[in-house]
Amino acid sequence: MTSAVSDPRSDAGSDAVLDARVVALGGGHGLAASLGALRRVVAELTAVVTVADNGGSSGRLRQEFDCLPPGDLRQALSALCGDDDWGSTWARVLQHRFHSEGEMDDHALGNLLIVALWQQLGDHVEGLDRVARLLGAAGRVLPMSTVPLDITALVEGADPAKPGEESVVRGQYEVATTRGRVRNVTLDPVDPPACPEALQAVKAADWVVLGPGSWFTSVITHLLVPELRAALESSRARKLVVLNLEPQQGETEGFAPETHLEVMADHAPALRLDCVLADRSWVGDADRLEQAAARLGARLELADLAMDGTTPRHDPTKLARSFSQVLAGT
Repeated sequence: MTSAVSDPRSDAGSDAVLDARVVALGGGHGLAASLGALRRVVAELTAVVTVADNGGSSGRLRQEFDCLPPGDLRQALSALCGDDDWGSTWARVLQHRFHSEGEMDDHALGNLLIVALWQQLGDHVEGLDRVARLLGAAGRVLPMSTVPLDITALVEGADPAKPGEESVVRGQYEVATTRGRVRNVTLDPVDPPACPEALQAVKAADWVVLGPGSWFTSVITHLLVPELRAALESSRARKLVVLNLEPQQGETEGFAPETHLEVMADHAPALRLDCVLADRSWVGDADRLEQAAARLGARLELADLAMDGTTPRHDPTKLARSFSQVLAGT
């Protein structure tokens, strides 16, 4: 059973950190939001990160060095940095991007550091562990697969001139920015090897957290790695899904909150959930969402999760407070 212990890290409205092993799955800004909140309230935290990015600095490094794309891994490590001077300084350094007229333009320093360690050590996990130790990160970061992946999506209306026509869109960046409606996603290769350490973390976890984040390209991708999906389905860990604050233009445009759960079930029919956490301001029909959650075995928890302002972003303190309550079963 999850219990609480005294720990100075917690600033989520309590002076206790939950003595729980938590694995958070996702990528990009959504996973970073979860990690930034979870590190405040749990004792043992592992991030399992998508490795399908093909754009920007990550895409260039992936193509040049035939390596895993480091960008989402870098963001996860940065989110696990502490709030003290050491942690905040290294978080900024890791996220620093160069701006120039040359080939270094737009490269993130953290991406270069991670790839350099991979080349030095010849081991993805050891390289990420060493970066985490350097940062003093409050958790571990692992790739979901040991090979770089590509996302392929069946999209309706990708060509505005042919709104009813379905076509195939390839690449994480291309899927995330499509002007059409994503129907489903697959991975290339279709049966990639899962990271063994990620499988072990899921097996040992008390809780697994999926979302928020780009639904098809950061969240559902984890369910498309057969070994990882099987580990999630068989794990005795309780599963929590955190919904986004609004639909994402292109990727989930027009989705209701319950639609996110429906497409998740389409991609992993055997996966059962324990809790769905959503921001109450986005949920127009709580009964419909509650029914969709119940079909997956989950209860619905509504909370105030958004930052004040016009840009929809999760407030780390509010999210941490909700995590603390849900994970503790209160």
